[in-house]
Order: sequence, then C-alpha cells, then structure tokens
Amino acid sequence: MTSFLAKFHFHNIFLNSSSIMSCVMEEFHDYTNMFLLLIITFIFLVIFRIFISNFTNYTFKENTNLEIIWTIFPMIILFMIAYPSLYYLYLFDLSVNPSVTTKVFGAQWYWIYEKFDFKEGNSYSSYMLSDLDLLKENPYKMGWRLLETDTRMIVPFGTEIQCLTTSMDVIHSFSVPELGIKADAIPGRLNSINFQISKPGIYYGQCAEICGTGHAFMPICIEAI
Repeated sequence: MTSFLAKFHFHNIFLNSSSIMSCVMEEFHDYTNMFLLLIITFIFLVIFRIFISNFTNYTFKENTNLEIIWTIFPMIILFMIAYPSLYYLYLFDLSVNPSVTTKVFGAQWYWIYEKFDFKEGNSYSSYMLSDLDLLKENPYKMGWRLLETDTRMIVPFGTEIQCLTTSMDVIHSFSVPELGIKADAIPGRLNSINFQISKPGIYYGQCAEICGTGHAFMPICIEAI
C-alpha cells in the first residue's frame, strides 16, 4: 500500500511533458530559474561579505556608477524574461490550421464531448468510474482511481487539435497538466485552446474550478491514438 501511494504521489508531482506546449513551458521554467539562481547567489555573496567584514565600504553604499549598473542590469534581465514569455504566450494562442476540432461541455458533474464533425447525435457523456466498476475492468485496462472515466475523449496524436470549451450550468475548467492545457468552461461563452500530443497514451486531468459538491469527481481522460 505504501509503495502504491508513493508511486501515485510521484506520478502526480513529476508529470512527463507529453505535448509541445508543456515542453516549451518546462524549458521556459528552467530558463527563468537560471536568472533566479544567479540573482540569489549574488545576494547571498554580498550578505556573506558584509557579515564577515569588520570594515565599511562607503563607496559600495554610495556610488553613482554602481546605482546606474543595478538599475540597468535588472531591466536587461526583465527584458530577457519578458520577450520569450510574450512570444510563447502569442504562440500558444495562435491557431494556424488545426487538423481536428472537438467541443467540450462542462456539466454538474461530468463532461460532454462532441465529435469532430459536430453533427447531431455525435456527442457522448463521460462520467467517473466508481471503485466497483473500476475493479471489474481487466487489469491491463484498469486506470487510476477517481481519474478513470467510462468514456474517454479519443484524439489523434502528432496533429494540432483545437478544443472548444463551454459550460451548461456553472463555471468549470478543462485541465490536463501533462499536456499543459487549462481552459475555462464558462456558460454562454466559447473558449478555445490548441494543443498537440507528441506520443500516444492516456492522459488524465480534472476540473480545475470549484463547481459544486461533485467538483472532485468529474475527471478528464484523454486517449491519444
């Protein structure tokens, strides 16, 4: 039991990047952490130097050239962080030519997926599997507890997918961390998010907006084929 909980805990914290969006976000995270590490190291060196020194350096406390440097240098760092941040933000919202478009409806407390052609009768509901139903599944089909659904959202991998989200009652949020996607489902409004899955597999998510008593029991299960 302990090993299972450890595996589950590890799986939820250290998720693999399975889409181009999540890979870019992970690289940008490492990029900004590089600047953070340099700044923290410099500050600690200055503090350490002040503590171990018995003398006061007045030119360090009042120096015009130094004040100019530590005004311009942070501006350069902010620009180096802001430029790729705005570039990726624009890139994520850019939809060139999505190969597949699917619509997702949030409801209390399940999801409704509408197939790619949007014809009447091509929508299907996705409910969370109960513990009893989960145990009845074959071992190789058994998924995660509270995350497995009776019907999965089937999408192709390696192609750009446009996902349109809306809600039938209250505000929900369509979130799959491993794919780096999170789109609010708001009543009367159609939100769009694009993603591209890099490899086949099953990806789990949950509603990320508190939507009532069943909020914790409306998982998302996407199968890339």
